[in-house]
This record gives sequence, C-alpha cells and structure tokens, in this order.
Amino acid sequence: MSSPATAPPPPTSLPRIVAASLIGTTIEWYDFFLYGSAAALVFNKLFFPGSDPLVGTLLSFLTYAVGFAARPIGALVFGHFGDRVGRKKLLVLSLLMMGGATFAIGLLPTHATVGSAAPVLLTALRLVQGFALGGEWGGAVLLVSEHGDARRRGFWASWPQTGAPAGQLLATGVLSALTALLSDDAFLSWGWRVPFLLSGVLVLVGLWIRLSVDESPLFKAALERAESRKAAEPDRVAEKLPLVAVLRDHWRDVLVAMGARMAENISYYVITAFILVYATTSAGMAKQTALNAVLIASAVHFAVIPAWGALSDRIGRRPVYLIGAVGVGAWMFPFFSLIDTADFGNLVLAITVGLVFHGAMYAPQAAFFTEMFATRMRYSGASIGAQFASVAAGAPAPLIATALLSDYDSSTPIALYVIAAAVLTVIALVCAQETRHRDLAEVDAESRSRDSVNV
Repeated sequence: MSSPATAPPPPTSLPRIVAASLIGTTIEWYDFFLYGSAAALVFNKLFFPGSDPLVGTLLSFLTYAVGFAARPIGALVFGHFGDRVGRKKLLVLSLLMMGGATFAIGLLPTHATVGSAAPVLLTALRLVQGFALGGEWGGAVLLVSEHGDARRRGFWASWPQTGAPAGQLLATGVLSALTALLSDDAFLSWGWRVPFLLSGVLVLVGLWIRLSVDESPLFKAALERAESRKAAEPDRVAEKLPLVAVLRDHWRDVLVAMGARMAENISYYVITAFILVYATTSAGMAKQTALNAVLIASAVHFAVIPAWGALSDRIGRRPVYLIGAVGVGAWMFPFFSLIDTADFGNLVLAITVGLVFHGAMYAPQAAFFTEMFATRMRYSGASIGAQFASVAAGAPAPLIATALLSDYDSSTPIALYVIAAAVLTVIALVCAQETRHRDLAEVDAESRSRDSVNV
C-alpha cells in the first residue's frame, strides 16, 4: 500500500502537472534549439563575417557550446536550492531566465553595427541560457515523477522529455516558415530576430500554466521530516548539503547517468544541429529542405517518446535504453549514406530513424535518473548526472562533427565518433541497476537508514 507521501494525486491533477512541465520545458528547449539552428544558418554571417564558411560555422558553434558549459553550474545551483526550497519555485525562475535571455538575443546588434562586441554579447546571453536549462530539466521531470506512482512512471515522466522535440519542432517550424516567406536578404537583415522575440510571448503563457500547479508531495513530505528532526534535535550537527550527500552516497549513480547520456546527447545534436551544416554543404541541399526534414522527423520523435516510456514500464528502463544506444550506433553509416544521395525522402528517413532510436534513450531517462536518488538530493543528483555529461557530449558534438568534416571531407569520422559514444553508453548501462517499479519512498527510507538524507 502506498504511503501518504507516495500516493498518486487525483486523476485530474496528474495530467495538469504533466502539461505544466511539458509546456514550460517546450518553451525552454525552443529557446535553446532556436540558438542551435540559428548558429548553423545565420550567426556565422552576422556575428563572425569575413571567415571561411566552415570556419565561421565553427566559431558560431563555439558560442553554441558555451551554453553547455554553463549547464553544470545551473545544475549545481538549481539542484541545491531545488532540494532545499522546492521544485516549483526553481522551475519558474529557470523559465524567466531562459526566456529573458532569448528575447534579448533578438534585440542584439550584429558585428556590422558594434564590431567584436556583438559576439561577446551573444556569448554572454548564451551563458544565461545554458545556466537556466541546467536547472530546468531536473525540476521538470521530478515534478512529474514525484506526483505519480511506480507503475506508470516511465510513461508519465517521458512527457516532459517530449518538450525537446516539441521545442525543436517549434523552433524549426518558425525558422522554416520565415525562410520560405522571406528573401535571404530580408531574413539576414531582420527575419532571424522574429523567433527570438516570440519567446517573450511564449514565456508569459508558460509562466501562467507553471504557477498553477502544486509542489511535489514527496518533496513536501521530505521537508516536513527534515524540519521535525531539527525541532526534535536542536543540538544536532549541521546537516550536509545535498551535493555532498549525492557525491558521498550516489557517486556510482552519477557516473552511470553521465555514461548513459553520452550516446543520447551526442547523437541528438549531430542529427538535429550538425545535419543542417552537412546537408547544405556536403550534400548540396537547400537550407529550406534541411529544415523541413528536421521538422518532419521531430514530429515523429515527439510521438514515439511516450511509447518508449510506456514500454520501459513493461520491460524495464535498461532494455529500452539499450535498444536506443545500439540502434543509433548501428544507424550512423546508413544515416550519412542516405543524406549523401541529396534526396529529400532519404534525408527525412535518415533523420527520422535516428531520432526514433534517440527517443528510446531519451524516454526512459527521466524515470531512470529519478529512481536513482532520494528525494532530498534527487534534484541535485539527477541534474548533476545529466548536465555534467552534456559538457563532454552535446556541447562539443556539432563543433567536433564540423571540425571532422572540415579536416577529412568525409562523414566516416563523424559516424565513428557517434559509434564510440554509443559504446560508452552501453558500458554504463551494463553497470547500472534496473530501477523499474522502485518506490521513491523506499529510496528515501534506504537513504535515511544510512543517515544520508541531509539538508
């Protein structure tokens, strides 16, 4: 029988909580992916003019990678306060920071106006984006996971994960519409600013919805226990920070989470961001064609994530994750071969299959990482495991792929790069424990028995 802390909420409330997490996450990923698409398509010309096209793209992707460097810092800060004061407050803050930075990018002067100050300002705002996103993911998936029960946690927790393809879909859709409606000169002059400024409206909608949900019941119960212990033992030695508890009691889980992220993170940014460079340069396809292919594939990606999440409730998190890791590694050579045909249908097929395999990793990830950690260190643990890996994985992925293409003029080294990441993820999963059906209250009880639930 579920304890009061773990009993699922009324049926009408869980969908509302899922919607709040999904909409907020979609907006945050829209902001983040919009930058990635713009980095591949226009930032090299607006902020790094005068360079060789691939060199300009490398410099543009370098500012893109800077956002990932800030994500671990965001994970530490948001994780710490999220484990102390609650998930909801930090999610509201992350949404405001991300939306504000994205809106400001839409107002930036370019290199032609202010010279070298333009890329500096762009980089600073990218840091704010990365910092905010570093705290967003952990809070969004925990808010859903901690409201639900173990039986369908994989399915419900996968819905905030669909915020990534939904944000990609929205960002790519807006860019695709603008490039179709505007001339190249108009798009470079002012059209690229429109999707960034649109973020301001989206944030207001997301904020209204996110403020309407309740704090996680598991967190409230854990906070009450901590306050009761303080009142009963006023002379008790000061309790350790959540970060300290995570590194002391869950360091293996953190390493597993980081390893599991390698193939998922690297493959995603190669498939969705770098592909805009590869398709338009090596394959000689039009910018609009590449954007449309990513748009179609992102729609399929959105649809398959909940299905993979539901499957993880039936057969386990690790088996589904392994399907994705092995699949994406095996798909890399066919992926580039299809794109090299310069056929739109083959391009859509290549990206879609790659994202379907990615979804098999991404869908169970939320529940998998949530189930590893106790409540009062869960935000820190899940965020650290996920975001520290992004520095070595997603951050340099488009940069490395572009550099390999520039040096070797071949897709083979890029395919081998993704395959190596898949091997690392498989090793991490082999070392992991299955967490399906794990009661989150039991994780708390085990942690308390080791005296490791610290505030």
